[in-house]
Amino acid sequence: MNGFWPVLGEAVGLILAWDSNLIEIVGLSLRVTLTAVAVSCVIGLPLGAAVGAFRFPGRTAVIVVLNSLMGLPPVVVGLIAYLMLSAAGPLGPLALLYTPAAMIIAQTILVTPLVAALSRQVVEDCYREYAEQFDSLGVGPLDRVAALLWDARYSLLTVALAGFGRAVAEVGAVIIVGGNINHVTRVMTTTIALETSKGNLELALALGVVLLVMAVAVNGAVMALRASAVRLAYA
Repeated sequence: MNGFWPVLGEAVGLILAWDSNLIEIVGLSLRVTLTAVAVSCVIGLPLGAAVGAFRFPGRTAVIVVLNSLMGLPPVVVGLIAYLMLSAAGPLGPLALLYTPAAMIIAQTILVTPLVAALSRQVVEDCYREYAEQFDSLGVGPLDRVAALLWDARYSLLTVALAGFGRAVAEVGAVIIVGGNINHVTRVMTTTIALETSKGNLELALALGVVLLVMAVAVNGAVMALRASAVRLAYA
């Protein structure tokens, strides 16, 4: 086994050389994750906004469920998705198991509660400022949700970025439903696990570096968006 620094040097070399295998794995990871986050936002943002903006029987229970689902274990999500997509499951005829679509479904199940719970808190805080104006103007339910989502758009972008960070670093669910098949369902996290076990540390570390860069970029984007929102609020 080579030392840390030689392995790191070879890993950086793979990145700088735009190694075709590396690029393929990163590209698939981004396609799967971005699609899952987009679907999660389409579902989770309106759901969270509705729970945050309206009072209805059982609302507290809904909030408790959403907050609890934020901590869903990825392997449990993978198992549920596997049972749904297997030949004996309700979605078995679609033959999606061990495909990127199955990985997108698993990540969507994992990320949607996070997006819904965080957006609920953001919209609820925003709603307190506008509740009296909505009532006095007779704004309808759908218009209220749309207005709150637009007003809180910068904060909700940070919610979407948080969902991306959760999804892109996930390994348990995607390896169960994706199978880690070379050139088909092999993404960054599953490749790191596999290549480390095989002793191919250069590729594993290169992908780890890419993941770390993505994490820093996401956190930087979150901070920049928050700073922009604060400046606009006091402009």
